[in-house]
Amino acid sequence: MKVVSTDKAPAAIGPYSQGIIAGDMLFASGQIPIDPETGEITGVGIRAQALQVMKNVTEVLKAAGTDFDHVVKTTCYLADIGDFAAFNAVYADYFTSSPARSCVAVKDLPKGALCEVEVTAYLK
Repeated sequence: MKVVSTDKAPAAIGPYSQGIIAGDMLFASGQIPIDPETGEITGVGIRAQALQVMKNVTEVLKAAGTDFDHVVKTTCYLADIGDFAAFNAVYADYFTSSPARSCVAVKDLPKGALCEVEVTAYLK
């Protein structure tokens, strides 16, 4: 196994890595809308936060040597299921290959985030 790490995405805020490569697969930890430069949540509202999440996911995928077209599964967490449509509008701009997905509402997310996305991808 190989640890994936980049300073272009937020550092882990707990005892985990940004991602792990096992064989030809990337298992990425969930990304929340943290600005990697400040370590703080960025964006007001679901659209702005979802955009930051996608930027963070982009950087973890790049660091692993893969991209959105190679994502096979996502798990999405929303603090409010009422944000489902607005979140999907941002999500659809990035995950154009339509990977398998689970999307659920949860009681709380770290640091008060409105959304979190984790991905599993194969390497190019």
